[in-house]
Amino acid sequence: MGLQIEELARFVARTQWDDVPAAVQKHTKLVLLDTLGVMLAGGQRPEVGELRARLAPTAGSGATVYAQGWPQHDPRTAALLNGIGGRSIELCEGLRLITGQPAMQVLPGLLAVGEHAQSPGRELLAAFITAYDVSARFNFAFTPRPLAHQNGQALLISAVAGGARLRGLDAAGISLAMRIATTLVLTPSYTNAVAGATTLNVAGGMSGFAAALAPDLALAGFTAQDDAIEEALGHLVGGGFKPEGLLDELGTRWEIMRNYFRLYACCNPMHPALDVLKEALAELKPAPGDIERIDFTTYLFASVMRNPAPPNFFASKYSLPHAAAVMVVRGNAGHSAIDDSAVRDPAIAALRERVNVTEDPAMSAVAPKLRPARVTVKLKDGRSATRECESHRGDFNRPFAESEIRAKFHELAGEVLTAEGSKKVEAAIEKCEQWKSVRELIDLMRAHSKG
Repeated sequence: MGLQIEELARFVARTQWDDVPAAVQKHTKLVLLDTLGVMLAGGQRPEVGELRARLAPTAGSGATVYAQGWPQHDPRTAALLNGIGGRSIELCEGLRLITGQPAMQVLPGLLAVGEHAQSPGRELLAAFITAYDVSARFNFAFTPRPLAHQNGQALLISAVAGGARLRGLDAAGISLAMRIATTLVLTPSYTNAVAGATTLNVAGGMSGFAAALAPDLALAGFTAQDDAIEEALGHLVGGGFKPEGLLDELGTRWEIMRNYFRLYACCNPMHPALDVLKEALAELKPAPGDIERIDFTTYLFASVMRNPAPPNFFASKYSLPHAAAVMVVRGNAGHSAIDDSAVRDPAIAALRERVNVTEDPAMSAVAPKLRPARVTVKLKDGRSATRECESHRGDFNRPFAESEIRAKFHELAGEVLTAEGSKKVEAAIEKCEQWKSVRELIDLMRAHSKG
């Protein structure tokens, strides 16, 4: 087994919350808050509710599903359901310089395992931030296959590291659990996204499932080959794995500080284009019927998201023409705007056909360090406006205000919690290192649930 991977396992096993700088602690709590809100709102999706109903007859106990009634399940299934829900509305945070959504891959499993184990808040936080760090480091070292989405891949192994810590495994046990987890790694396709295939979200939920399952396999005496991670990420699900940089600035460069948040409820590569569209609309102030055409130029990854007729809610999250039309017609592209009704809205459908998206190779050449976009909005009366940017808001050079992230939490959590409840949960997460058990969060949400 690689020495770097063994050192990462020791890092997960031994790092304490007090080892983390205060600024990093604060940011970690903000990521936790944001991710919790996304899980709560995502759990309200109809397909997620139907899955809960179908699994209810065989429900276990030990962990809570984040939905009305707060049903109990075994930790594996609770993590699966909460992870699927969180993935389903395309609002989770992610890694800035590479592809991946660590918090939504890691946190559902840790909350379920931590609730069952009655882990104190400090342990949950330490497991979360170290597993997040391993997620980013694995993804920097890992070359995925061209069509492979990172849900359920390197991030799944990282989620297992955090779950193993909460189960009390030492460094050797965490290493074993991660190597066992390579057998559970998946190969979801990006094509699912533009096709509207919500099965992609199941792959996200499976990381939580694995975070609860793999530690039990290790504790039960299952074994794994020494080079399981290198083989899986380098040759099986991936096309290369370079461990040389895995330990760079370990414990001093906290990867969670290099994340991004989302306020637009759609795939992140489209966000720069929506930012510049918002600026152009603010200048022109057009009604939807005033617009002759909207022309976007952006980098390759964003430019392929141009289906003008997304077949369903999930596919609409990966259509720049749809998101742009929603912004024009409804005034924003947030969670309440890009909903199921937007796909069927005739005004939005008509405008989608007047949105064009092309790639600029020069823009592609600077991605992902920068994520450029340009838009020209042309009106029927001859007026036009052009705007461009190097990267989206929320990036390093254009960060969101913390108040914006907190407002997003209250909007999303408000689908399940009362207004007073969402405020109490926000306050509780600010002091979550003081929790004697993760169950304190569950009890608080249950006490302030709507209905």
